[in-house]
Amino acid sequence: MTSLSGRLVVGFLEALASERGASANTIEAYRRDLSDYEARLREQGTDPLKAGVAHIRAYLSSRGANGLSAASLARRLSAIRQFHKHLYAEGRRRDDPTLAIEGPRRARPLPKMLTVAEVDRLIATTGEGVDAPNRPLRERLAAARLACVIEVIYGSGLRVSEALSLPKSAARLKEPVLTVRGKGGKERLAVLSSPARVAMAAYRALLNEAAPGGAASPWLFPADSASGHMTRQAFARDLKAAAASAGIPAARVSPHVLRHAFASHLLQNGADLRVVQDLLGHADISTTQIYTHVLDERAKAMVRDLHPMNDEEAT
Repeated sequence: MTSLSGRLVVGFLEALASERGASANTIEAYRRDLSDYEARLREQGTDPLKAGVAHIRAYLSSRGANGLSAASLARRLSAIRQFHKHLYAEGRRRDDPTLAIEGPRRARPLPKMLTVAEVDRLIATTGEGVDAPNRPLRERLAAARLACVIEVIYGSGLRVSEALSLPKSAARLKEPVLTVRGKGGKERLAVLSSPARVAMAAYRALLNEAAPGGAASPWLFPADSASGHMTRQAFARDLKAAAASAGIPAARVSPHVLRHAFASHLLQNGADLRVVQDLLGHADISTTQIYTHVLDERAKAMVRDLHPMNDEEAT
């Protein structure tokens, strides 16, 4: 981008990175959305410094007519809001045209769910490859790595990016507590389950045996990638293959679904929503409230099983 509006977008993205500590993925998503917005304004003969409410509504309407979902439109509008808020704060505009625009109404979808039995089956299927004595050592290592990542995400609720970028020192902790740097560079404590710690030990033992060079890496899950550790894409691919082997439709399984399973299964077993919020690293409780369907079912069961009037009706 070399135009004025292009330079404005670049300036906003630089501020997003330096002032808010936004991740590379977040910045790239903003770049795509705002590049599309800026191109549409040019077609309308204007730019971000002159665009009014009508221009932004026309942009959203055109993208909706092209088949963009309500969720995607809401994300585009959020990016545009942040952009114009930045222009106003920097004194580039005297007003913020997005203040008068309401976002598209959309129902918040429930997260995809795996049952406890399905997670158990997924872990058991993956673990079979670790102990198979006739398999080559490198194949056993790959199976151990996959099993370990699954156990870590399901057993701690870490985001996939947080799990894959863990240092190898995480496998040597005396206590089952990790300090994790999450979104926006914020640190929080994560608790590792006992099965996750066992899977870590088994995986690192095989890594030391099969790939001494990898064992010397600073990462828990080293790989030949730009980051030096296993990528999200590689894990997602291997996870779907493991799901298929376990008889679970691949469309129902993703790295994030494991994190959903962590939260949902904790709540099903009586965990407090605020505690789960802290464990997931959600800044706002409203984000965690996508799991309230679990609490609703638990509340119904409690009234059914514990309320004395229900006992009387049953007699």
